Amino acid sequence: MGRMTNATDIHPDYLVGTWTLDPTHSEIAFSVKHLMITKVRGTFETFDVTIVTAEDPKDSTVTATIDVASVNTKVEARDNHLRSSDFFLVEQHPTMTFTSTGFGGDIASGDFTLSGDLTLRGVTQPVTLKGEFGGIITDSYGNTRAGATATTKINRLDFGVNWNSALEAGGVTLGDEVTISIDLEVILQK
Repeated sequence: MGRMTNATDIHPDYLVGTWTLDPTHSEIAFSVKHLMITKVRGTFETFDVTIVTAEDPKDSTVTATIDVASVNTKVEARDNHLRSSDFFLVEQHPTMTFTSTGFGGDIASGDFTLSGDLTLRGVTQPVTLKGEFGGIITDSYGNTRAGATATTKINRLDFGVNWNSALEAGGVTLGDEVTISIDLEVILQK
């Protein structure tokens, strides 16, 4: 858990260790085109993330589990539809998971890419997140905290989420591309 000082290509705040989620200061959100003119936005209220930072940052790992039933678009009927077989098929696939396969980018500046396998509805596809390391601080209780943000885009059809409805005026109800935005705050385990 020592501070890395001997490598110039590592962010100056980088620490080695196991980091666990602070859910009250973290969010996983998504957006998708609706009616071809606007976006529907939502969040997953329940998820867990563990980050293990290694001596060589490229060997670090990130794992995440998301409770898909915790989807929240602020419209109960829509959330229930999302939980159904038209979308997430929550009864058979209650979680979405992410397991990292590699880090890249300019780790010294805090810009990074995180490659990994995303599993949704029982289908696993590779995804790449583009992220920014926010830094590390020690809070008033002596906890070491780190923050990061990341985004990615997926095609929902790649995961078997095929539901759509044609519009009378042309086009479809939902776009295929889903933007996922992640804000994480994690705490170093002592």
